Amino acid sequence: MADPPAGLRVEALGAHHDRGSFASGVEPLDRYLRTQAGQDARKDMAATFVLLLENGSLAGYYSLSSTAVKLSELPAPTAKRLPRYPLVPATLLGRLAVDRRQQGRGYGRFLLADALMRVVRSEIASFAVVVDAKDAAARSFYQREGFLPFPDRPMQLFLPLAAIRKLFD
Repeated sequence: MADPPAGLRVEALGAHHDRGSFASGVEPLDRYLRTQAGQDARKDMAATFVLLLENGSLAGYYSLSSTAVKLSELPAPTAKRLPRYPLVPATLLGRLAVDRRQQGRGYGRFLLADALMRVVRSEIASFAVVVDAKDAAARSFYQREGFLPFPDRPMQLFLPLAAIRKLFD
């Protein structure tokens, strides 16, 4: 796993983490962390990981869960290389946000790398990591990191695990 920036650490979200002051500037992402992330973790619906500052406050977070992608929804060159299963296993990077006060420090990119490394190290099969970009800025962020848009859904992107493995080799 990539080392966190000096003085910071990444850990699974717990009840002891103060989520109330987290504000990324994107209300649905903030609301998810405050009201839903803990429930999703307890019900095994999503695993949320937080980036903590030295003082214990949250600098950012992301969530991971399993999903599946219809083979027919992938770009033809990608689908052609896969077995003809109707659904392809994937990992959903459901949320990724950085507190507004911490933006511009590379924490979003670090959190993405941490998430991708967790997927690579998993013993569960996953063809790709899938994201649903919340807006054009988020889509641009993921595309700069190598994610490819689905042909008919430009706000949904994916990065094949083969490409992710190359990032960490």
